[in-house]
Amino acid sequence: MRNIKIGVLGFQGAIEEHVEATRRALKEVGTSGEVNVVKKLEEVEKLDGLIIPGGESTVIGSMMKQMGIIDYLRQTGGIPLFGTCAGMIVLAKKIRDRVLGDTSQPTAGILDVTVERNSFGRQGDSFEAELEIPAIGGLYRGVFIRAPIVVNVGDKVEVLCRLNGRIVAVRQEKIIATAFHPELANDPRIHMFFIKKIILSD
Repeated sequence: MRNIKIGVLGFQGAIEEHVEATRRALKEVGTSGEVNVVKKLEEVEKLDGLIIPGGESTVIGSMMKQMGIIDYLRQTGGIPLFGTCAGMIVLAKKIRDRVLGDTSQPTAGILDVTVERNSFGRQGDSFEAELEIPAIGGLYRGVFIRAPIVVNVGDKVEVLCRLNGRIVAVRQEKIIATAFHPELANDPRIHMFFIKKIILSD
């Protein structure tokens, strides 16, 4: 099996936590690979999979657009992608805000969902919750920080997890997106799930 290359987009968010979680997941899966922080288009072009962390979605989306990464993701047919929190937002086709309603910001528009920003409230409303995620084998502790939710999904989108009826994790072909932060959970199973998608997409 070849050495796979995974990048963590390095503009904002828990970048190093994603790097460490992905390295741990590679060991758990038993796959050789490297994980690096990336910011430039030429770095992204060499990857087998890309993780987009949380942070401020407007900033991350603007930086991705400025660097040409959004256009690359739209045009190539897609490497496997994993977006968490703000990463989910910048992949989504449509965005709305819990307070402001429909809104416009730079997104890749390749995940066929409508996402509501800050759906659980602001920073002070952060929380943890027990989630049922059958695709990774059952219960998982989700960390929610200014988390979005998915309010609408397209035909090709599979719902992976709900919290009190609200959609908080989805999959569409090579894309996985979560409203919560798996990199903060000390549980590598979602990163392992992503790595297995990379291997299968070869």
